[in-house]
Amino acid sequence: MKYYVYVIRLDDAVLKSRKFRRRNPEVIPGLPCYYVGQSCHHPETRFWQHKNGYKCNRFVKEFGLGLCPQLYESINPIASRKEAEIIEGGLTEHLRTKGHGVWSN
Repeated sequence: MKYYVYVIRLDDAVLKSRKFRRRNPEVIPGLPCYYVGQSCHHPETRFWQHKNGYKCNRFVKEFGLGLCPQLYESINPIASRKEAEIIEGGLTEHLRTKGHGVWSN
């Protein structure tokens, strides 16, 4: 089975959430905020599942604007779930160190 890491741009209004801000104390205002996830579903399918409430993250459902393929196209598909989870975590931390607000499970 193939796995995919994907990145969704979140509306800046997500920064009004205390929970989101607590997870991102080093966020630089003005930089885009993101959700990073991994799934066995293709990124487009998974984005619409989030937006339609299926196994969704509340930040994506409420604030998700669209996919950012330039941030993940070169790493997909991925051979195993474990590898996808590792890449998801690494990409999350990479974006945070650049000052982006990022949510990931």
